[in-house]
Amino acid sequence: MGVSKESSHLICLLRERNYSEGRGDPRLIGKWVDKFEETGSTLEKPKSGRPRSSRTVENVDSVTQPVRDNPDLSIRKRAVALNVHRSSLFRISHKDLKLHSYKIQLVQELKRQDAGQRLEFINQMIECFPTFTNILFSDEAHSHLNGHVNKQNCRYWVATNPKQKHQKPLHAPKVTVWAAMSARGIIGPYFFENERRRAVTVNSERYVEMLDDFFVPELQNFPGYNQRIWFRQDGATSHTSNRSLPRVRAIFPGKLISRRGDINWPPRSPDLTPMDFFLWGYVKSKVYTNKPTSLEQLKGNIRHEMAAITENTCRAVIENFNHRLNECRERNGWHLNDIVFKK
Repeated sequence: MGVSKESSHLICLLRERNYSEGRGDPRLIGKWVDKFEETGSTLEKPKSGRPRSSRTVENVDSVTQPVRDNPDLSIRKRAVALNVHRSSLFRISHKDLKLHSYKIQLVQELKRQDAGQRLEFINQMIECFPTFTNILFSDEAHSHLNGHVNKQNCRYWVATNPKQKHQKPLHAPKVTVWAAMSARGIIGPYFFENERRRAVTVNSERYVEMLDDFFVPELQNFPGYNQRIWFRQDGATSHTSNRSLPRVRAIFPGKLISRRGDINWPPRSPDLTPMDFFLWGYVKSKVYTNKPTSLEQLKGNIRHEMAAITENTCRAVIENFNHRLNECRERNGWHLNDIVFKK
């Protein structure tokens, strides 16, 4: 088939344009000529695409008010209620209404009087300490041998359902572990257990025994120890009884952060202690990766993971403690929204 006069003229123009722009691919010219022969123009044709039938103005309007009235209803339940396909409802919510799904965050319940006590504690801390690098924070926690299984993160990509189950005993074997941390590092772990190496309840007598037999000797060798160091413990009865509190005061005279201490620790405030907002969660996220099958293996994992925490990490955690105090003060003692909801 011959090339028309118009096409021949077009080829010359396109060739000049192509080379003037530094492009010498003749296939590009051929595509332009073919498009011109077919449509009489070198402009792109409108995209055909699928019509946006599911995201019509009517469907968007029908979704808008129900979402505003009941924002915590799931996509699945709302799709059934509105008789809209789930994927269409998701696109409408995300692309048209510009909505995002956010997870609810679980926090410690605060009672009416707690905010004032937290605010008083924060003001004392900021007044007494130019930095918080010279405080030892301490606490106990339980770690169960069976660990924790998050069903949302457990998936099996196979052709047929393997019907995999995780058996959780009613009374799972556990360890009760104590530790202390400051900006200079970690002391511990110490395991509260009997002669059979089984976890025991922490009472005043066992707490004092731990202080004398483990903590004081470890403290003397701790690189962050000095005569100005403060000690923080929570308000558990085993820590603040008439038997244990005098022993703690003898170790840290005039430098105790605790219920009945030199600075009163506010109740229901795990968001303000590095042990709860960092250490226990971090350690538990690590110790179950190799699926320990015995308490001894679990304890070994805990020792290993605590020893692997660097001084730089500890310093960053204490800096985060400082940020938390400042935000809690800005919130007049209530929950830390800017830290809980980071994104």
